[in-house]
Amino acid sequence: MSKLFSRIAGFFTSRNFVGVDKAGNRYFTRVEEVDGIMKEKRWVKFKGEEDPTSIPVEWICWLNGQRKKAPTPEEMIELEARRELTRQNVALLKKEEEERRAKEGSFRKNVGTGKVGGPDLKSFIQQFPTTPEGQKPEEESYIMDKVRKRGEAAEVENAKEPRPASSEPSGSGATFRPGTWQPPT
Repeated sequence: MSKLFSRIAGFFTSRNFVGVDKAGNRYFTRVEEVDGIMKEKRWVKFKGEEDPTSIPVEWICWLNGQRKKAPTPEEMIELEARRELTRQNVALLKKEEEERRAKEGSFRKNVGTGKVGGPDLKSFIQQFPTTPEGQKPEEESYIMDKVRKRGEAAEVENAKEPRPASSEPSGSGATFRPGTWQPPT
């Protein structure tokens, strides 16, 4: 109980005024012993309503112990001037961006029906070589025939060996034929 009383009495007697911010909030500190260790306590007394958003960033850093020294009035004025310059630069950049978009928009005709077209099938088909009759060229056909014959010969050899019980595709090479595998039912 005496510990609580000493804390309350110490709160009112040994506080040091540190500074005031632009909104009129006052900042205080005091050094007290907590578990045998001397610690500095920092707090703010709000002017009017308790609004934590009215505390400047520099004072928040000081309250949290991220700054050792409290911000000075000169430092606060300099930082406010920097923030104002940044706001002006952002406004200028937004204005330039809008002007650039308006300028580009006048050069570009935006013709759109709202529908997205699919791929152009005619240009896709033209990529593949064909003869006038619509069949594959001879050399390609000849190569494919050779591959098929090799695959059939390998199938005949593999037919003599027992197949694995799994329905999953296995192996590759000469026995592989695209499109022949079916998922298990």
